[in-house]
Amino acid sequence: MEKVILISIDGMRPDGFLNCGHPFAQRMMQLGAYTLTARTVVPSVTLPCHMSLFHSVTPERHGISTNLYMPMVRPLNGLFEQLRAFRKVSAMYYGWEPLRDVARPETLKFATYLNAYAEDNTDTTLTDLAMERIRKSKPDFVFLYMVETDEKGGHDNGWMSQPYLDCIHAAIDNVRRVYEAFGEEYTIIVTADHGGHDRTHGTQLPEDMTIPQFYIGPRFTPGQVLDNVRILDTTPTIADLMGIPAERDWEGRSLADPV
Repeated sequence: MEKVILISIDGMRPDGFLNCGHPFAQRMMQLGAYTLTARTVVPSVTLPCHMSLFHSVTPERHGISTNLYMPMVRPLNGLFEQLRAFRKVSAMYYGWEPLRDVARPETLKFATYLNAYAEDNTDTTLTDLAMERIRKSKPDFVFLYMVETDEKGGHDNGWMSQPYLDCIHAAIDNVRRVYEAFGEEYTIIVTADHGGHDRTHGTQLPEDMTIPQFYIGPRFTPGQVLDNVRILDTTPTIADLMGIPAERDWEGRSLADPV
């Protein structure tokens, strides 16, 4: 059974990742299994995508189709609820307030929110805070969410603009710091929720729907290219790594190598 750090870089397109210029980007593809062609859900919008990531069902099932949270008509346990049911300790560090709804009340032992729209460099500050907590408390699962690539990169300046690539570069440097500090103790998963085009996203265009994912840990073959990956596979993979059962309604599959 492993401990896991999940890092979500909002709005990171695969070609943005490849062109951001950070040397650790290439290293990530050598360290673990990865895909540059994973599919997110429709609509390719932040809250629906993250709800699907953490609950392994499409928006048609969880009912959230915009960035406004609505309680599920037929509730099901997401990753945080399943972890709590099996006495795992979870932490969450995030820069966009609506994301709090991916975890039900009382499922988080540690959590910090910083308003990325009111402060600068929140991705780096949240990474610092998450790393401090990991050193101090060793939570079983840590979710680190970085929003600046989406908002200050894509929406403010356009996807694939230089400011957008600079935001990815900064986010990958935060991934590097987490890996160098905790890669021996934790499996590290890096994902995007959606891509983008021009200064927007939410459509079924490939630029919006295609995301990169990276799985770095002992249950993954270094350098392996994963096929037919969906964002719905993320939570079943984490549950498998952490030795807890999948919720019966989850639609994804584990991507981890068999034990």
